[in-house]
Amino acid sequence: MSVPYKIEASEQLLLGGTQGEQQPRASDKIPIIARPFVSDRAKKTLDIVEKFVEEECIPADTIYARQVGEGVVNRFSAHPPILEDLKKRAQELGLWNMFLPKNHFKEGAGFSNLEYGLMAEYLGKSHTASEATNCAAPDTGNMEVFAKYGTQEQKEKWLKPLLAGKIRSAFLMTEPDVASSDATNIELSIKKEGNEYVLNGSKWWSSGAGDPRCKIYIVMGKSDPNNSSVYKQQSVIFVPAETPGITIKRMLSVYGFDDAPHGHGHLTFENVRVPVENICLGEGRGFEVIQGRLGPGRIHHAMRSIGAAEKALEYFLARMNDPRKKPFGKQLHEHGVMLERAARSRIEIDASRLQVLNAAIMIDSKDAKFALKEIAEAKVLVPEMALTVIDRAIQAYGGAGVSQDTPLANMWAHGRTMRIVDGPDEVHLIQLGRNENKKGKYLLQKIEWQKAKSEEMGRSYGLEKRDVLQLDRQHSKSKL
Repeated sequence: MSVPYKIEASEQLLLGGTQGEQQPRASDKIPIIARPFVSDRAKKTLDIVEKFVEEECIPADTIYARQVGEGVVNRFSAHPPILEDLKKRAQELGLWNMFLPKNHFKEGAGFSNLEYGLMAEYLGKSHTASEATNCAAPDTGNMEVFAKYGTQEQKEKWLKPLLAGKIRSAFLMTEPDVASSDATNIELSIKKEGNEYVLNGSKWWSSGAGDPRCKIYIVMGKSDPNNSSVYKQQSVIFVPAETPGITIKRMLSVYGFDDAPHGHGHLTFENVRVPVENICLGEGRGFEVIQGRLGPGRIHHAMRSIGAAEKALEYFLARMNDPRKKPFGKQLHEHGVMLERAARSRIEIDASRLQVLNAAIMIDSKDAKFALKEIAEAKVLVPEMALTVIDRAIQAYGGAGVSQDTPLANMWAHGRTMRIVDGPDEVHLIQLGRNENKKGKYLLQKIEWQKAKSEEMGRSYGLEKRDVLQLDRQHSKSKL
């Protein structure tokens, strides 16, 4: 069990090799337009990721859920032993911290955004795989903040144990009393008093805050409410989770799922005092920090969502070929509507993957700011696609699809949150629409110029301006 996989040319997944046709490996399924950007090392690692997820993490998911236990207090105090076993196994296989892109950070495993994106798709098929490889949100984005903006002292104190998988973290931005989709509305107060900042306010949807291993919060608040620029009123500060004055009031459910022990917390801050050296970059630079954090994270979410869609399609196809299920005397694959749904699912998944990989390549070529349009397109497109594919699978399973007997209901619930987290669809669509509309005046002028040019060309050939279907038929007046 402690020996790393040695994947030979003829070897495949254990499940795929038990019977039936040999299935292609993950590296064989890389879209051809992306292959030139993927190293041989990344291809080998991708195959190991696939094998680890399919043969170890997915079977472990149900064990993890059982080990979390029952009851609110117990569930949010649990640390399933199987997770630590998976983490140890992942490290033995060299599957650790793959998310930090090599062209921006020295602390990662040396892969590009594109290469990790391909791996993240497989991680998205399992509940435990991302954390097992230390590639779970929100820690991934938080580690990027520390690596990109943190001081050496902050890196030693928080980044180092996060990279080692010893602690977890949370990102606190959203608030219950304002429209947090517009981050300028954030109200949590950050006031400087001597050599400390004093924080007062509340946060919710603080993912990860329920886990006892969560030791550090990255908090966005308002430090200069009177600044003439609404984008310089906010700051980001690092707050140790055990600081006096912080109360985790309750955990929030996602369509009834509590996501314990990780969870999504509703927290209050009452005169919470934090040393001034915990400020990130400096006062008034909160927007700079969060924009730097959210770009790559949206790609990670998108690729994991594609993995979830692939898993849903797998469940759909399995149901279609289950000989025990014969509505109206036929298996589901004998009903044309089901074949059409399977085909559409394949088309939509493959198209969405290309969109996300294109965004990843754009980021790798420069940075996330360079790929804002492509990231936004993926952020909107992929969750809608995943929800559609998962819904088709649920429909095929009928009552079982909405129950705990398959992972589909849980997958749909979490997929639905992807249309809200890291900026709701509407925010991205409005910005995309505005940018598209900037072309409008030029395009109007171009089309009018083309019409005029066509008329000029017609005259040069002795042609009058005339509609190709012009008839000019007149009926003669009847004679009295």
